[in-house]
Amino acid sequence: MDLASGARIGPGKVAVLEEIARSGSISAAGRALHISYRRTWELVEDLNASLGAPVVQAAAGGRRGGGASLTELGQAVVSRYRAIERDCVEAARRHLTVLQRAVRAQRGE
Repeated sequence: MDLASGARIGPGKVAVLEEIARSGSISAAGRALHISYRRTWELVEDLNASLGAPVVQAAAGGRRGGGASLTELGQAVVSRYRAIERDCVEAARRHLTVLQRAVRAQRGE
Protein backbone atom coordinates (compact mmCIF):
# COMPACT_ATOMS: atom_id res chain seq x y z
CA MET A 1 0.00 0.00 0.00
CA ASP A 2 1.27 3.44 -0.88
CA LEU A 3 0.61 6.37 1.44
CA ALA A 4 0.29 9.97 0.27
CA SER A 5 3.66 10.67 1.93
CA GLY A 6 5.30 8.21 -0.47
CA ALA A 7 5.72 5.56 2.19
CA ARG A 8 5.25 2.03 0.93
CA ILE A 9 3.98 -0.51 3.43
CA GLY A 10 3.50 -4.14 2.50
CA PRO A 11 3.50 -7.62 3.94
CA GLY A 12 7.29 -7.89 4.14
CA LYS A 13 7.78 -4.73 6.20
CA VAL A 14 4.84 -5.58 8.42
CA ALA A 15 6.22 -9.10 8.97
CA VAL A 16 9.55 -7.56 10.02
CA LEU A 17 7.81 -5.26 12.50
CA GLU A 18 5.73 -8.12 13.90
CA GLU A 19 8.80 -10.31 14.32
CA ILE A 20 10.74 -7.49 16.01
CA ALA A 21 7.82 -7.06 18.42
CA ARG A 22 7.76 -10.80 19.08
CA SER A 23 11.49 -11.38 19.44
CA GLY A 24 12.66 -8.04 20.80
CA SER A 25 15.55 -8.10 18.35
CA ILE A 26 16.23 -6.86 14.83
CA SER A 27 18.76 -9.62 14.16
CA ALA A 28 16.44 -12.32 15.54
CA ALA A 29 13.64 -10.96 13.35
CA GLY A 30 15.86 -11.27 10.28
CA ARG A 31 16.86 -14.82 11.19
CA ALA A 32 13.24 -15.85 11.77
CA LEU A 33 12.25 -14.40 8.38
CA HIS A 34 15.34 -15.79 6.62
CA ILE A 35 16.64 -12.39 5.59
CA SER A 36 19.93 -10.74 6.46
CA TYR A 37 20.34 -8.34 9.35
CA ARG A 38 21.29 -5.68 6.80
CA ARG A 39 18.09 -6.18 4.78
CA THR A 40 15.99 -6.23 7.95
CA TRP A 41 17.53 -2.95 9.07
CA GLU A 42 17.06 -1.44 5.58
CA LEU A 43 13.33 -2.23 5.70
CA VAL A 44 13.04 -0.59 9.13
CA GLU A 45 15.06 2.42 8.01
CA ASP A 46 12.93 2.79 4.88
CA LEU A 47 9.81 2.97 7.04
CA ASN A 48 11.48 5.42 9.45
CA ALA A 49 12.52 7.71 6.61
CA SER A 50 9.31 7.56 4.60
CA LEU A 51 7.06 8.03 7.64
CA GLY A 52 9.26 10.73 9.13
CA ALA A 53 9.44 9.07 12.55
CA PRO A 54 10.90 5.86 13.96
CA VAL A 55 8.87 2.66 13.92
CA VAL A 56 11.44 0.73 15.98
CA GLN A 57 13.32 1.78 19.08
CA ALA A 58 16.65 -0.03 19.28
CA ALA A 59 18.99 -0.21 22.26
CA ALA A 60 22.71 -0.58 21.61
CA GLY A 61 24.24 -3.99 22.23
CA GLY A 62 26.69 -4.72 24.94
CA ARG A 63 27.46 -7.41 27.46
CA ARG A 64 23.76 -8.01 28.03
CA GLY A 65 22.93 -7.46 24.36
CA GLY A 66 20.78 -4.85 22.77
CA GLY A 67 17.14 -5.02 22.02
CA ALA A 68 14.43 -3.54 19.91
CA SER A 69 10.79 -2.74 20.33
CA LEU A 70 8.12 -1.06 18.26
CA THR A 71 7.32 2.57 18.86
CA GLU A 72 3.69 3.67 19.03
CA LEU A 73 3.94 4.45 15.32
CA GLY A 74 5.33 0.99 14.60
CA GLN A 75 2.49 -0.61 16.52
CA ALA A 76 0.00 1.56 14.62
CA VAL A 77 1.51 0.55 11.28
CA VAL A 78 1.06 -3.13 12.12
CA SER A 79 -2.44 -2.84 13.56
CA ARG A 80 -3.78 -0.59 10.78
CA TYR A 81 -2.20 -2.72 8.05
CA ARG A 82 -3.77 -5.88 9.48
CA ALA A 83 -7.12 -4.07 9.83
CA ILE A 84 -6.95 -3.04 6.17
CA GLU A 85 -6.25 -6.66 5.23
CA ARG A 86 -9.26 -7.87 7.22
CA ASP A 87 -11.49 -5.21 5.66
CA CYS A 88 -10.30 -6.15 2.16
CA VAL A 89 -11.00 -9.84 2.75
CA GLU A 90 -14.49 -9.01 3.97
CA ALA A 91 -15.16 -6.65 1.06
CA ALA A 92 -13.93 -9.22 -1.44
CA ARG A 93 -15.96 -12.08 0.03
CA ARG A 94 -19.25 -10.95 -1.57
CA HIS A 95 -17.64 -10.49 -4.97
CA LEU A 96 -15.87 -13.85 -4.79
CA THR A 97 -19.15 -15.56 -3.91
CA VAL A 98 -20.84 -14.02 -6.96
CA LEU A 99 -17.88 -15.00 -9.12
CA GLN A 100 -18.01 -18.58 -7.83
CA ARG A 101 -21.72 -18.75 -8.70
CA ALA A 102 -20.93 -17.53 -12.23
CA VAL A 103 -18.26 -20.20 -12.62
CA ARG A 104 -20.69 -22.91 -11.47
CA ALA A 105 -23.38 -21.60 -13.80
CA GLN A 106 -20.93 -21.65 -16.71
CA ARG A 107 -20.11 -25.28 -15.93
CA GLY A 108 -23.80 -26.14 -15.69
CA GLU A 109 -23.64 -27.08 -12.02
